[in-house]
Amino acid sequence: MSHLSIGVVLLVLAFTPALSELCNPQDKKVLLQIKKELGNPSNLSSWNPTTDCCDNNWEGVTCGAQDQSYRVYVLDLTDVYLPKPHPIPPSIGNLPYLKMLRFNMIPNMVGTIPPIIAKLTNLRSLSITYTSISGQIPLFLSQMKTLESIDFSYNKLSGNLPHWLPSLPNIFSLSLDRNRFSGPIPDSFGSFPEGFTYLTLSGNRLTGNIPATLAKLDLKIVDLSKNMLEGDASLLFGSAKHTERIYLANNRFSFDLGKVGLSKILMILDVSHNRLYGTLPKRLPSLKHLIWLDVSYNNLCGEIPQGGNMKDISDSAYAHNNCLCGSPLPTCKRF
Repeated sequence: MSHLSIGVVLLVLAFTPALSELCNPQDKKVLLQIKKELGNPSNLSSWNPTTDCCDNNWEGVTCGAQDQSYRVYVLDLTDVYLPKPHPIPPSIGNLPYLKMLRFNMIPNMVGTIPPIIAKLTNLRSLSITYTSISGQIPLFLSQMKTLESIDFSYNKLSGNLPHWLPSLPNIFSLSLDRNRFSGPIPDSFGSFPEGFTYLTLSGNRLTGNIPATLAKLDLKIVDLSKNMLEGDASLLFGSAKHTERIYLANNRFSFDLGKVGLSKILMILDVSHNRLYGTLPKRLPSLKHLIWLDVSYNNLCGEIPQGGNMKDISDSAYAHNNCLCGSPLPTCKRF
């Protein structure tokens, strides 16, 4: 083989990795800039400019085929250690094919939710959890019509719950637990689109009555626990609904629990530490999927229904009520 031929072969081999790299060059450039804007955290050491960002070795990065090339679809940054406080990286808006964005367990992530996120016109899932992000939920999110899931749990967000959230046409899940939201639940929350099934607002400073409009929702999971809500929450129940879990503990709700309808697929019911009265629903023993029940610290009375999974419920689930009786509590007195 001539020296020229050998040179050509070596040149081809030298450029083969670059030619075979799946990662879009612009996406790679943006990811490296994001890393820089976060202070080059050690957790992102796998983000090496000499390697392929789409070879499943870059921490938190997932790619997918798009127009005969690969683009970054998912950025999931969890437990990234930031020695110093940093805001959400400004370059995040330059990943145009991003469908899922997640920042999780990053306590030194500070500041507000930046408008640059609005550039992510393909985003379906936005999750910012267990950070120190503060401020209000920004209005620009109302223009992101592709959003299906929002999770802003465990941050330092404040202000009132935005009335426009139900206007997102594709949203099916909203989690705002453990923040500093205050004021009432907006009446508009009863007009989430069909298919909306997941609402969790626990651990905030919400006050007032639950709006009657929420009766229209058919939620699989609802968590309003640990707020200062009051009044009648029975409208969240219904035998025709498909509710799997209801958490209403540690509020000031007051209604007749014995008159509520229960979903046949109910698994968890926690209404402890409220002001409920009446008896326990007679349908409880027929719930084949029930694994957790807590009605403690209320004003309930009467005999505990027997049968089914009720035998697995401990006595603590009934503690501190007016006059509940029957197994596992003392036998009811007969007069």
